[in-house]
Amino acid sequence: MSARLLLASRSPRRRSLLSEARYEYEVIESRFDEPPPAPGVRAEDHAITLARGKAGDVASRLGSDRRGDVILAADTVIDLAGEILGQPSSDAAAVAMLRRLAGSTHAVVTGVVLREVGSDRTDEAAARTTLQMLPMSDDEIRAYVSSGESHGKAGSYAIQETGDRYVRVVEGSLSNVVGLPLELLARMIARFAPGLAPRGDSDEDASSAPTGS
Repeated sequence: MSARLLLASRSPRRRSLLSEARYEYEVIESRFDEPPPAPGVRAEDHAITLARGKAGDVASRLGSDRRGDVILAADTVIDLAGEILGQPSSDAAAVAMLRRLAGSTHAVVTGVVLREVGSDRTDEAAARTTLQMLPMSDDEIRAYVSSGESHGKAGSYAIQETGDRYVRVVEGSLSNVVGLPLELLARMIARFAPGLAPRGDSDEDASSAPTGS
């Protein structure tokens, strides 16, 4: 049996991105309890640590029948002038987070880990996208949080939904901001498990993946 790509995530955004990029995959949700960032840790290192934990959790629950399959885990955080922001714990936390981000230049950082089941083979990398957020009034922030779009989103906003009214990509991958840097993933798959490349994939397809300008 050929290897399968196993997505260690419950994120509907990551599932949608993988499907749109024509990857064949199976979802096995991680139960990893994400720790807060260590003092002074870089956003890239923290995001990779979280993704590594998710991949490890899934690997620990799989039997020998999944040997050779490849786990894909990812985690996205915000880097605001060196401070790492994750998902808001409540609406009040989302409001406070958006107040800090409004009018700022910040970065979205996603750590990506590929791990082969039944071996120590792994590949780890991170993508960074720089964004600018327009100033937002308190009424705009509260209305946005009340819409529900902040739930489960790093930084409390979703650029793929109505959050694109307030945020623009300065440099880097747009799919990274959504939750999975497809350009980085394509390179990782090519060197780690080329048999898992999307159906009909080609160099032309890879070069046309969405990027920010």
